[in-house]
Amino acid sequence: MHHIATTNGLTMTSTLKRTAFAMTAVFTLLHVLTAGEPKHITILHTNDAHASFTPHEAFWIKTPPKPLVGGFVELAWAVDSLRKVKPAVLLVDAGDMMTGNPITEYQYRGAFGGALFEMMNRVGYDIWCPGNHDFDISQDNLRSLTAIAKFPTVSANLVNETGGVPANNKPYMILESNGVKVAVIGLTTTSLNELIIPSNFKGMKVLATAQTAQKYIDELKGTVDLLVAVTHQGVEDDSVLAANVNGLDMIIGGHSHTRLRHPKRVNGIIIVQAGSNLENLGVVDLTIQDNKIVKYDGNLLQLWYTSERPATALSVFVDSIKTAIDADYSETIATIPADLRNTVTESALGNFITDAQREASKSDVAFMNTHGIRKNVTAGTFTKKDLFEVLPFRNVLVTFTMTGAQLRSVIQNYLDERPAIQTSGIRCTWKRNGSGKAEILTLSVNGSPVVDAQTYTAAANDYLVSEAKRYLGFPVAMQVYTTMSLYKVVEQKMRNEKTILASIEERITETK
Repeated sequence: MHHIATTNGLTMTSTLKRTAFAMTAVFTLLHVLTAGEPKHITILHTNDAHASFTPHEAFWIKTPPKPLVGGFVELAWAVDSLRKVKPAVLLVDAGDMMTGNPITEYQYRGAFGGALFEMMNRVGYDIWCPGNHDFDISQDNLRSLTAIAKFPTVSANLVNETGGVPANNKPYMILESNGVKVAVIGLTTTSLNELIIPSNFKGMKVLATAQTAQKYIDELKGTVDLLVAVTHQGVEDDSVLAANVNGLDMIIGGHSHTRLRHPKRVNGIIIVQAGSNLENLGVVDLTIQDNKIVKYDGNLLQLWYTSERPATALSVFVDSIKTAIDADYSETIATIPADLRNTVTESALGNFITDAQREASKSDVAFMNTHGIRKNVTAGTFTKKDLFEVLPFRNVLVTFTMTGAQLRSVIQNYLDERPAIQTSGIRCTWKRNGSGKAEILTLSVNGSPVVDAQTYTAAANDYLVSEAKRYLGFPVAMQVYTTMSLYKVVEQKMRNEKTILASIEERITETK
């Protein structure tokens, strides 16, 4: 009995094993038969072009002559080349096409800067998400720009007060290339109201990014091969977004001007960004199977200028715009003996610009938001176009008054919070006390000690004044808007001095 039982047991076990093996083979065969074939797509991306439609000097190269980089002609050549060798390609922009070059002061088809969007049409963009600088002129102008675009505008969290769309934007679009379906959800920075002047934000609101994104991810999941967010909020906020959503495959970012030479990954989500000023084209190759990315590779392609490119319809269009701008802006207004770099702390360039504001308005002191200075200055001749690239915004001077006590609080706020501002007319020495807190030792205006009860006149541009609490520590009262533009007062000072010998003067300096 024992022998028979053992034999029967072995026989039954062997049979079960063969049955299990057969079933596994069947399931494996069924999976192979039903699993989707791998699909391949390449996503090309740009961000923060800032109207850099022609090549410019590679400022990071230390030895002259500095090579030229960027521009729409080089971009188009690279995009066209990749389209010839890749099976499926999409071209995406993550915002801030505007502001940085006088092209934004020229109307094309009813929109200031409209020629930029015609260039995007000719390169063949598939989709974009607006950035904060795309609102710099007005909401109406942005709507006119999006009307020129032959590609959709997406921003799911940018709405007006009635829940409608302020910039002809849609929450998302589904794009298809060579059988690959990609849903692209747009997301704009929630700090938009702090980054544009109040009149340009009027009637709009920006919804929370993660909750908005998740709503559309849940709606679209399973209907497309790939779920992508194109955002204008910065790489840190992109990382936070990735950590707080489920089901997203990729984030194409802008705003922080970050050169991610290779993609980063947070919570399984690929994050990319391509720097700024059309100096690089982001290239991401993806392999997708069963609605999941199973392989990816990404890099930045540097867009070095090559003079031997054959003429195209795009290059002829670009040259025609450049010729018109050069005729108006090529005049030399000053000579710069040495490079002037803009830095978050005191800079020679910041000193010159704030001095121009203080002198033009006949004020005691002046302030300038450092990030409103948009370009470093290279030694040599300096043209009207160069100045526009340094100060591209349509800012006007605003004057206001403050007491000596308020001025003291501005400097204390600067020492404690380090807002990015430049100053004129102010001298301060300070040290850290035993507890590590910054302590003002001396504070003077134009050589005289500050008197707390005395009233002082001040000047700043309209954007800084609208954000005075952030930059100065308190909102300013009794504002007087002048008819003087920031650009014009700096231009006049340059013309008067002819040779710009600006320097760092340690206007606010720490002592030991």
